[in-house]
Amino acid sequence: MTSKEHKKHADLKRPAIGNYGRNEWAIVGAPCVYIKGLADKVINALSPAYKCAYADTSHQDEIIQAPGRLANGAYIEYTDQINYHQFNINSLNQPFGLRQQFVDADLVLVNGNHQQAKSQVVIIYQNKRASLQKRLEQLTNVELILLAENAEGVFDFIQEAIPNWQEIPLYQLDDTDKIIAFFKNKLESAKPILNGLVLAGGKSERMGFDKGTVNWFGKEQRYFLADLLKPLSKEIFISCRDDQRAGIAKEYRVLADTFTGLGPFGAILSAFREQPDSAWLVIACDLPLLDVETIEYLVANRDPSKIATAYQSPDNEFPEPLIAMWEPKSYPQLLSFLSIGYSCPRKVLINSDVKLLQAKNPEALSNVNTPEDLEKVKRTLHQKIVGS
Repeated sequence: MTSKEHKKHADLKRPAIGNYGRNEWAIVGAPCVYIKGLADKVINALSPAYKCAYADTSHQDEIIQAPGRLANGAYIEYTDQINYHQFNINSLNQPFGLRQQFVDADLVLVNGNHQQAKSQVVIIYQNKRASLQKRLEQLTNVELILLAENAEGVFDFIQEAIPNWQEIPLYQLDDTDKIIAFFKNKLESAKPILNGLVLAGGKSERMGFDKGTVNWFGKEQRYFLADLLKPLSKEIFISCRDDQRAGIAKEYRVLADTFTGLGPFGAILSAFREQPDSAWLVIACDLPLLDVETIEYLVANRDPSKIATAYQSPDNEFPEPLIAMWEPKSYPQLLSFLSIGYSCPRKVLINSDVKLLQAKNPEALSNVNTPEDLEKVKRTLHQKIVGS
């Protein structure tokens, strides 16, 4: 008799998120005023290009009464402060809740005297020697060491605790340009890889037959688009329903929907479920006039600090969600919209921070949904062939 191990949970791939976000550093080893000052300089320099965040703990030693309506028992209070928005929450912030709050951040700096992060910046400050020694177990991934003006060198206990400490960048605390460059290089190198996803799982009810199988340029459209994406993406997948899997040519990778019944929305979610740390260049298979120049322009103008980079529709002011790059930070955003009853990817883009581009060739964004559209595109292609 054999027994199979019981699995209580689905085997989900988890994104590489720390206590707050994907790219987070705890600054530890100096008085809090030094840590805050360093964070201010880095955030000021990088905030024009990246969404920067900071986490700390109040330094008030006395118990302070909760602000505003929280003192009277409110759970949450929101105030539009005109120049910024303020939320006061009267509840214990659990780790999962914190990650949700910081999900959009590209960079999170943390006061390591009070909070922890998956990577650390260690400041060697003579008067904080004993305090830093107490936090040795927090130094799990030191990536930068800074010498304060009163430091005589890297403490001996740091050298013992971090065998490779000499391979870690070592700067003076007042060497602001080098410190900012360090974080900038880290963020640039952390840019998510880009995969390609050809959406070919629709039922094509208005067309009457599978749009992905239309042969416009010597091969089925789903394969033609997959080949267009190859030079621009690390991996290419054809998205389809599970019952379509067997009909896809073996030389193409398939990613069957695991969020079923949601159309393109479910296909994008299924891709993130497979690789949550990748960005996805999503192309619908019903764009027969799409050219490589239009795709290349989209990729060249990618902004990873946004949840997506997309073209504005040539017909209105709305974004085109099915020829767009969706960043990993859009995954929780998509799930959030789904949780409140919305499964329209365009609605997500309309109500989120995205980068919108104007297509140099608006005709390339034309899609085909009906037999009438099909005939129109045939005439357009015929005219191009005749005129060439």
